[in-house]
Amino acid sequence: MQRTVKIDCLPESVERYKKGYAVVAVDVIRATTTTITAILAGRRCFPVPNVEVAASLSRKLADPLMVGELGGDVPGGFEITNSPALLAARKDVERPMILLSSSGSKIMYEAQFADAGYVACLRNYSAQVEHLARHHSRVVIIGAGSRGEFREEDQLCCAWIGRGLLRHGFVPEDQMTADVIERWRGASVEDMLVSNSVKYLRRTGQLEDLEYILQHIDDVPSAFPIRGEEVVQEPLPVGQRLQSSSSHGVERVLRPAFGTAD
Repeated sequence: MQRTVKIDCLPESVERYKKGYAVVAVDVIRATTTTITAILAGRRCFPVPNVEVAASLSRKLADPLMVGELGGDVPGGFEITNSPALLAARKDVERPMILLSSSGSKIMYEAQFADAGYVACLRNYSAQVEHLARHHSRVVIIGAGSRGEFREEDQLCCAWIGRGLLRHGFVPEDQMTADVIERWRGASVEDMLVSNSVKYLRRTGQLEDLEYILQHIDDVPSAFPIRGEEVVQEPLPVGQRLQSSSSHGVERVLRPAFGTAD
């Protein structure tokens, strides 16, 4: 059976892939990076698609931390914005996180209804490749997008995961997927800095998030599957981690912040 990978974008796309695919949600700036960072700190994480679902879920959890933004603004009743840097600095990890964002949390929420759903960012793209290659034969990687735009940081992460799967014998499902993977061949993380998402962080004085993202590239040897309403951590087997590092030519802990993927 031929194994295939497809790249798509925007939350509305998820509906097309709920049957027959492993759905990978990618929102580098910032929702999937925030999610993975929170879980690594020991915090439970529940992505939601809107304020109404967030309010309903908040009544079921003990003292949840409400994290989010809609159109750049923190919704009423939420404590902090969708920020991996802020989450990494907080000590109240016993509080479960409810995460709402303009695009990324919607994809994560909808992915729970697919045959399999995952959360990925630049922190775990190699581990995500290895997990997918081990467990799935048909994969779609969906970039969050913003204002209808498939932004550079999400293209880059989707392409790196896609190219990793090609090394495992997957083939692109369509020309768009092949084109996105080819566009980012040999790119470095610096190439995403032209993104409107980066310009937004600069304009709003949130550069600590950009710095955090750039300093944490491929440093997490885990996949993050979506189980029901919650995103959880699934570390790779030790032997598989070593294989992944070797095949990608990187060392997870020692990899420089501004690395490349060929």
